[in-house]
Amino acid sequence: MRDKTQTNSAGPGDRLIRAGVVVFFVGAVATLVTVAPLLLDTTPFPTYMFGLSMLMGVGFLLAGAGVLKSVAAGRRQARAGG
Repeated sequence: MRDKTQTNSAGPGDRLIRAGVVVFFVGAVATLVTVAPLLLDTTPFPTYMFGLSMLMGVGFLLAGAGVLKSVAAGRRQARAGG
């Protein structure tokens, strides 16, 4: 018996996970750019630039929320189906 879910269909929480990954990587790049002048002994960026580094945590939370949403939908589906 074949599974009814398409391999390319987006399940609940998939968009949150994808958005979280993108935001995390933007934050990772911002962290590298912000820390590089400190390691290279050049003029550091202004303080507000360090706030962009917080995007890593925001992206991690978004992806985690997407995973939890996906798990909850899977549990609901398992409860309804079995």
